[in-house]
Amino acid sequence: MASDAVEDMGAGRRARGLDRAFEILDYLRGLRRPARPNEIAVGIEAPKSTTYELVGLMLKAGVLEYADKEGRVFLGRKLYFFGLAYQSQFDLTRECRSYLDELAETTRETSQLCMLDGNKYTVAMMCEGARPFRISSDVGEQIPIPWTASGRLLVSHMSDDEILAFIPKEDFVLPSGARLNPKTFLAEVHKARKDGFFSFDSLADNFTHCFAAPVYQGEGICAATLCLIAPREDAARNHARYRDALSAAARSLSEKACSLPISGLRAGVV
Repeated sequence: MASDAVEDMGAGRRARGLDRAFEILDYLRGLRRPARPNEIAVGIEAPKSTTYELVGLMLKAGVLEYADKEGRVFLGRKLYFFGLAYQSQFDLTRECRSYLDELAETTRETSQLCMLDGNKYTVAMMCEGARPFRISSDVGEQIPIPWTASGRLLVSHMSDDEILAFIPKEDFVLPSGARLNPKTFLAEVHKARKDGFFSFDSLADNFTHCFAAPVYQGEGICAATLCLIAPREDAARNHARYRDALSAAARSLSEKACSLPISGLRAGVV
């Protein structure tokens, strides 16, 4: 019995250590720059001794690398190779590229594949449109769900209570500093669910309009969205054409997505 208890304690420590390691990776990813272990410890609210030990182990494994002579560390190249191995089995990535290319070519607007990453929205893939200026979000950047057109669709399979529990309260504060009423957001989720589409003038800037159509997989779950980002004037002039092109592409991709395992499609788990 005593040996079983010791084994359980050891397993618990290893599990906590693994959780902390992923917290370090997530922290650096969100920070998007190298940091010293001391800064990481403060950022993830972990004991400094534990953080230093885990950083050392991750450096040896190549998951982290030194970024400068000041002791700052950042994500290591081994993660890149992990990503390549994942992508080789990630069927949606291969399927989606042709859809993004075709949407960007036919509309001349920036097209995107968007997903949940935990309780945040992220752009997973992007194809820039044929414009002299760039309209896009950085691939992999985490953005609050209420700021995005896609966000209304990505949580549309959830109940109102589940949505409010899932989205951090601070994420309803918009880039302008104004607070979006959660009831307004829920009403927009209901509309997006009913219409199978959502678009609005971007809340992140004053120049663009965002279109989003759901990619469904299994029992009405919106596992991803196809999106178009267009200047507001062009979006108003071509709204019906962009909506129809985007919706048709999303329906076609949904048919293919239904043959993929759920774990192979979703970046975030609700």
